[in-house]
Amino acid sequence: MSPWVQDPNSGGVKITEKVRERVKQRILNYAETNYSGKYIRLDVRFRGQFCYIDAYKEPDIAADFPPPDFPESREEYLERRRNNPIHLCRLRYFGNEAGWGFAFYSYSSEKYKLSVFDNGEFYGTPEEAFESSAMYLQD
Repeated sequence: MSPWVQDPNSGGVKITEKVRERVKQRILNYAETNYSGKYIRLDVRFRGQFCYIDAYKEPDIAADFPPPDFPESREEYLERRRNNPIHLCRLRYFGNEAGWGFAFYSYSSEKYKLSVFDNGEFYGTPEEAFESSAMYLQD
């Protein structure tokens, strides 16, 4: 009989309010320290055993945008783009603040996909997850 093995892609434990507050602050502090100026705001939200991290960036558009036949004004376009999140990642909580599961958002399938941290492990910290998914913040 084999021992029970935790699956990084299923299950988890509901995140308590105290853990939510600590983890959100940890993520925001890490992002501000290491990625200030790469985003205009972050959204860290929780649902059940999951923590979702989204970023919002200032759109980079040409000075002569939009073309004459474009269906919205420059200001409308910028506002819409500023409010369109970049899904960075989803963390899965297992009751250990240093050992979360990690999933990237796949834009091709529009689903979160199990991922490993940069060190090759399936479990890590929220800061390590942010670091791994920060590639979406690069210009």
